[in-house]
Amino acid sequence: MENYKSIIWEQVGDGIGLLTLNRPQAYNSINGEMLDELEEFWRTRLYDLDTRVIILKGAGEKGFCAGLDMKYTIENASQMGNPAEFYKFQARLGRLNLAMRRAPQPIIALVHGAAAGLGFSFTLASDIRIISPDARFCAAYINIGLGGADMACSYLLPRIIGAGRAYEIMYLGEFISSQEAVDLGMISRVTEKDALYDTGLEMAKKMAGRSPLVLRLTKEAINMNLDAGGMEQALNMEDRNQVLLSMASGIISTV
Repeated sequence: MENYKSIIWEQVGDGIGLLTLNRPQAYNSINGEMLDELEEFWRTRLYDLDTRVIILKGAGEKGFCAGLDMKYTIENASQMGNPAEFYKFQARLGRLNLAMRRAPQPIIALVHGAAAGLGFSFTLASDIRIISPDARFCAAYINIGLGGADMACSYLLPRIIGAGRAYEIMYLGEFISSQEAVDLGMISRVTEKDALYDTGLEMAKKMAGRSPLVLRLTKEAINMNLDAGGMEQALNMEDRNQVLLSMASGIISTV
């Protein structure tokens, strides 16, 4: 277990890791320390062959993640007083979501309570979303005077639910309920709050039974084919992966 302070990382099964956002007193919002630790965490996972599946959850009863810690941001505003420094800060935050998509491990998000702002984007950047009935989601950026398109939300959300409702969610900045999220096709499944972890772990165990290469190439193909120029490009990616995996597993012998 790494020596983190604002997050907790632990192995909870063969090939399964549990990442907990651990600032429950602040609704698991992201401050400078958590930003540093999450950057290091996802960088390490890129080359982690022992971890096949990652479960992501928020600590405490209040909710999954309230997004950026505004108290921290206000207190450190003087350090971001020029455009270059603020741009660097903005870019680091947004690229946490890119790091989640680049991670070779499938990510199962367990969401209870509010997932707002960057917390909403963490949910979208996960591969599978399991939520409790009290979960609610908000692209909150526009509510604090920022553009509604932020933290990869404008990329991920339309691809998950379609552009029509995605526009509304980003323009209005209003919370959507767990049932609305289900109806929009954003959610894998809903379960009672006290069953969230067991449900996620059961799914993770099934996935972890596959080889790391199988999971990695499947996630890579999904990522690439979301932006593929057409069916032929998607098929080329799938064909390459299937040949590689057939050879690696011995289904096809090499000479």
